[in-house]
Amino acid sequence: MSERSTRKRATILEVATELFLAHEYAGTSMDDIAAAASVSKQTVYKHFSDKRTLFREVALGSVEQVGSAFQAEVAAAADAADVPAALLNLARNYINAVMNPMVLRRRQLVLREAGRFPDLARKYHEIGPRRTIDVLSTALARLAERRELVIDDPRVAATQFAFLVIGEPLDTAMFRGVSRRRTRRELQALADSAVEVFLAAYGSNARSQPRGPAG
Repeated sequence: MSERSTRKRATILEVATELFLAHEYAGTSMDDIAAAASVSKQTVYKHFSDKRTLFREVALGSVEQVGSAFQAEVAAAADAADVPAALLNLARNYINAVMNPMVLRRRQLVLREAGRFPDLARKYHEIGPRRTIDVLSTALARLAERRELVIDDPRVAATQFAFLVIGEPLDTAMFRGVSRRRTRRELQALADSAVEVFLAAYGSNARSQPRGPAG
């Protein structure tokens, strides 16, 4: 693909993203996209065979990129010398990535169109949230092997870590919109408190702590 063609494709994708986010799938036509991108309709079809294909690319556009970066950080945390510091950094980066306004808007778009594109919703979940839990599970299992954490079920612990970090702000954004952005300081405070709770439950000093109600 030539440089010019690459630029046109990027422009079409950028314009389509804004139109789909603003008007959703049914309210956006290929004519609208071509006009907004200042290209012919034939050019749009040259790069994207149909509207469904273009919509899928828009919907999944950021999740793989964000996920890949986070997965590399998780892998590094598994062998970190200072585990609390590594988990703290991981939680901060995780919440910042997930709460990125564009990522939130695309997630909302996928959820709104899940009835029309159930396969797309499943794909988003598989390469986003589910893969995150998979990678976290592997890392936490490694930390348990190193006796840095006390974990019986790494997948349960990974799910709890993820929801402690992003559960409340993500839930609020999905139901109440993304117009009111959390400040970086607010997000950092949420991440820090989540790691504090997680380490209280799974940190190496939890080995001597009771795991359930006294009987």
